[in-house]
Amino acid sequence: MPELPEVETTCRGIQPHLIDKTIQQVIVRQTQLRWPVPENLHETLQGQRIQAVFRHAKYIVLAVESGCVILHLGMSGNLRIIAADTAAAKHDHIDFVLSDGNALRLNDPRKFGAVLWTDQAINEHPLFKDLGPEPLSLQFDGSLLYQKSRNRKLAVKNFIMDSHIVVGVGNIYASEALFMAGIHPNRQAGKIAAKRYQTLADTIKTVLQQAINQGGTTLKDFVNAQGKPGYFQQSLAVYGRTGQPCLQCGQPIQQIKIAQRSSFFCKQCQK
Repeated sequence: MPELPEVETTCRGIQPHLIDKTIQQVIVRQTQLRWPVPENLHETLQGQRIQAVFRHAKYIVLAVESGCVILHLGMSGNLRIIAADTAAAKHDHIDFVLSDGNALRLNDPRKFGAVLWTDQAINEHPLFKDLGPEPLSLQFDGSLLYQKSRNRKLAVKNFIMDSHIVVGVGNIYASEALFMAGIHPNRQAGKIAAKRYQTLADTIKTVLQQAINQGGTTLKDFVNAQGKPGYFQQSLAVYGRTGQPCLQCGQPIQQIKIAQRSSFFCKQCQK
């Protein structure tokens, strides 16, 4: 699944092509995605000007005059800016045709993505109202992690991947941030000191920002808005490196399952 840096990379890629453009038509070829595409989406959006494009958690939001379109890329979806008359491929499910002759196209082979509409304030939408802060925001820091972790017995890796604690820290970047912070992924969240949580919050920000700067990961099907793969996988320190030498101490990287998800760490460097 595209993680926060992949979504942010896509959002930044499509944003300059959409701002102040008018949606002339919405072409829906597949109505059954993760949730049904709203039946009246075309009527709702026709003639609407796109005022803002931004990422919220792992969603991309297109704000128009009367509400917001909420987009999710699912497991392997992507958004691209194309000429509106480009022939649709097999998994090209939805086009937002724009006033300049281009279109925003959603391609989603597994159909786990989403296209939703709301006329509510975006933070009041059921998908967003109970989420934790953005990891790159000032609201997210070690103090928040420490306070939320008290008396929690779950593994710290699962704790920082909980979107009610902080949004957008997926499996890849959780492994990388914990390695950078020197914290074992299976350590109980409630037994980590405040100082170590501040280090962890800082490393989460660092690893996410590095990934955004490098365009996301190249894992599986992810491509950015220009159809190019990301490049952060070249810089991964532990994720997917089972048995390879730790970049810090030379010991082999270990792999375990935590809550049915693969976790990668160095037993020498992470305590």
